[in-house]
Amino acid sequence: MSPAPESQQDRRPPYQHAADELRRDIVQGRIKPGEQMPSIRELQERFGVANMTARSALNVLRDEGLIYTIHGRGSFVADHNAGGELSANYTAPAWYLANKDETLGQAGPGEGKPDGAETVDAAGTTLAEVLTALRDEIRVLSADHRELRREVEELKAAQHPKS
Repeated sequence: MSPAPESQQDRRPPYQHAADELRRDIVQGRIKPGEQMPSIRELQERFGVANMTARSALNVLRDEGLIYTIHGRGSFVADHNAGGELSANYTAPAWYLANKDETLGQAGPGEGKPDGAETVDAAGTTLAEVLTALRDEIRVLSADHRELRREVEELKAAQHPKS
């Protein structure tokens, strides 16, 4: 990232510039859904920023729902359509669907495993189904988290109106 001429410099913080470039990479398909995002160290080197600045850039993308983070593993690109919006379809977790019937191994309608999928438990749930359900749960929790943050900010603003 080369600095712009003094007259054209954007006054936004560096983490916003990094987030914009990463967002562009995601939306244009250079980083595809499911792929791991570059590490914090790689982002520091790429953008010439500090550790916390790189983390802040990822936080912006996470808050927008473009990425999700798995503790100890890294950040990954969430599924999204061409407009950059996440698909809002939620399905219950595979482990829940597999165990909602009292008799283990009885799957409900439409809950069978795909052809050629590897079975990982007695209920016939595949690893891919479990991971997909977990990803969906993370998306829903992330959206809930964003909504709660907005509500907290509104409550704070209502308690302390600017004079």
